[in-house]
Amino acid sequence: MIHQLSITLSPEHAYDDAAFREQVLRSLKISTDSSAVVRKRRQSIDARGRQIRIHVDTDVFVSETPPPLIAYKKPKVDVSSAPQAIVVGAGPAGLFAALRLVELGIKPIVLERGSDVRTRRRDLAAINKDHIVNPESNYCFGEGGAGTYSDGKLYTRSTKRGDVRRILEIFVAHGATEEILVDAHPHIGTNKLPNVVADLRQSILNAGGEVRFDTKVTDLILEKGELKGVVTATGEALTGIGVILATGHSARDIFYLLQDRNVLIEAKPFAMGVRIEHQQSLIDQFQYHRPDRGDYLPAASYSLVTQTRFNGVDRGVFSFCMCPGGFIVPAATAPGELVVNGMSPSRRDSKYANSGLVVAIMDQDLKPYADEGPLAGLALQQDLERWACRMGSKDSSQPSQVAPAQRVADFVDGRVSTDLLSTSYQPGLTSVDMAAVLPDHIAQPLRQGLRDFGRKMQGYLSNNGQVIGVESRTSSPVRIPRDRDTCEHVEVRRLFPCGEGAGYAGGIVSAAMDGERCAEQLVHLYKTSL
Repeated sequence: MIHQLSITLSPEHAYDDAAFREQVLRSLKISTDSSAVVRKRRQSIDARGRQIRIHVDTDVFVSETPPPLIAYKKPKVDVSSAPQAIVVGAGPAGLFAALRLVELGIKPIVLERGSDVRTRRRDLAAINKDHIVNPESNYCFGEGGAGTYSDGKLYTRSTKRGDVRRILEIFVAHGATEEILVDAHPHIGTNKLPNVVADLRQSILNAGGEVRFDTKVTDLILEKGELKGVVTATGEALTGIGVILATGHSARDIFYLLQDRNVLIEAKPFAMGVRIEHQQSLIDQFQYHRPDRGDYLPAASYSLVTQTRFNGVDRGVFSFCMCPGGFIVPAATAPGELVVNGMSPSRRDSKYANSGLVVAIMDQDLKPYADEGPLAGLALQQDLERWACRMGSKDSSQPSQVAPAQRVADFVDGRVSTDLLSTSYQPGLTSVDMAAVLPDHIAQPLRQGLRDFGRKMQGYLSNNGQVIGVESRTSSPVRIPRDRDTCEHVEVRRLFPCGEGAGYAGGIVSAAMDGERCAEQLVHLYKTSL
């Protein structure tokens, strides 16, 4: 017999396996000595009241063998001699597209401009310690994409775009913890995700697919409105039944290549701002209404949003990619630029909490870049990142990854901070007037937003926090338009724009689902054309 139970418990009972089992069985009037199997189905925290409660949906199997926790099985096929498709980019969209191609009997050739997930670590260390940015391998480029070393959050609202459970099961089958199947806001952690990514690659290789690192695409093979393949930096031409373009939101050279080759691209809404950093203990106090979170509660997170008005225009200000118990990392993709992002290890045990705090960019902000056409947003991003680098480096002739920063209350009140707080950002901070770093259409709405957030979370707006700039890569400012049903580019046949860089995803899970969908549509169009 299977019992399904929804139960609300204290953290002490919900997060202790033995105590949880006892509470569930007692609720069902089943002996705690029973051999019944208790399995969590979903778990979420309710911190709205003074008493923190944990809501858990549970399955209890009495005198019955539970089914396997995951239905997904790694593919056991050989596609080495099958028709091949090109996948450009080895982030979540590209890797999941390749894995799905394998399942559908097509050989994927994955081309990744950056290094494999292990080698990337040396490039990240060079950024943090020596301020050296490798433009081909960094926090954004390389196996696993931007998410691998900048968090690993798996929460998505895109539940209608695909099978979220399937994506999570694939992660578990490749080494992720089973907890991601249960948590309302699942998270692998940047310390564990590299192993998962490497195992995903191995599944592709075991099935006869190819994954090539340090292989940059520099041109397209276009004939009469059809994409036949791509050309790499070494001059090698690779052709296939279709090309899935999954290059991520920071591959600016790909957007310029598309424009040069007259492939239609469009401007897309995006946002920019700063990272805000507090002590995690302070956020725990805000959210849990108690002096500390104790032994059972996880590091608290938050989500904030408000509307502001500047120069007669309404602008959204919102937190983005909140990283409890995490770190701020340098995410530039070229020397002379400065970008910050956030990540959390699996245990979320850093003493710091950080979040993006960003402002919607409006059409009027892009007027100075009108000559750039649909790439105006890229030009704005790049100008801001270069200026932030100069401000952080104090106009040094040797650009560094030292980031400009200011205490929160000082920023809102227009005072340069006399000193800064300790930080998780390894390259270091320098105190500047952030209003001199950010354009008015970002700085002024941020100040308004912080005032509102300070009313919502007592202590959030204080000099116990600091803003660090700039957070400019929240999403792609460019969309590569595609057919809603076929996922094929609206003008170029056999080109399948995919994931965040194409403007159709907003995180690891949504990118993975989009990769699978593009793979399925590519194969469907190929088979119907035979």
